[in-house]
Amino acid sequence: MKMALLKVFGAFSVMVIILMGVIACYSKGGEEEENVDYEALRKGMVESQIKARGIKDKNVLNAMLAVPREEFVPEALKSRAYEDNPLPIGDGQTISQPYIVALMTELLCVEKGDRVLEIGTGSGYQAVILAEMGCDVYTIEIIETLSLRAQETIKRLGYENIHFKIGDGFIGWEEYAPFDGIIVTCAPDEIPEPLIEQLADGGKMVIPVGEYLPQDLVLVEKVNGEVRKTPVTSVAFVPMTGISQEE
Repeated sequence: MKMALLKVFGAFSVMVIILMGVIACYSKGGEEEENVDYEALRKGMVESQIKARGIKDKNVLNAMLAVPREEFVPEALKSRAYEDNPLPIGDGQTISQPYIVALMTELLCVEKGDRVLEIGTGSGYQAVILAEMGCDVYTIEIIETLSLRAQETIKRLGYENIHFKIGDGFIGWEEYAPFDGIIVTCAPDEIPEPLIEQLADGGKMVIPVGEYLPQDLVLVEKVNGEVRKTPVTSVAFVPMTGISQEE
């Protein structure tokens, strides 16, 4: 009974944080300024939020400069797309803080032509960053409305190297495994075994793990069949739903 209450409290805490973000963002972002120079905001984001915090991978930096983040947030929040924080995208979900997107992408160490699995399509922004870097991206989203919205945005932007699936990311996408990289944008209590199995030898997975906040961002590496897990930093992601919560 005590453990059940703790789980409920942990999930409730995450939802409170998201709700507070929604209220704050919409209260400030309701009156969007006209003629916003998004390119200048994008360059400022990369310089002050990403480079300044130690992200050095040129492919990551170039992708962050190229992808219009404002296209992945609600209309009322477009002028706030480059702020140093996550933003609500509907259905109780958020688009991650720019620095966290850059950090997780750099940790993957992907190259052009790599096959990457993303768990949690969300707005589609992370998938497009990887696609911009030349990866073949397979992305799974459990919330249908989010997936369809992301598919519409990505189609409009002209990216063709992204493949979509609506379903439970806990079980991965075995049909296209193994993957050179796996990136997870929602937090399970433990690393799903199917994702470890679908990671290619020599591949890397970046995943937030933890039942309560803060969670651990973990780098998982598979070397000669051996799995290594290295905590990187503390993060706050929405919980992984579906099978993960049932277990």
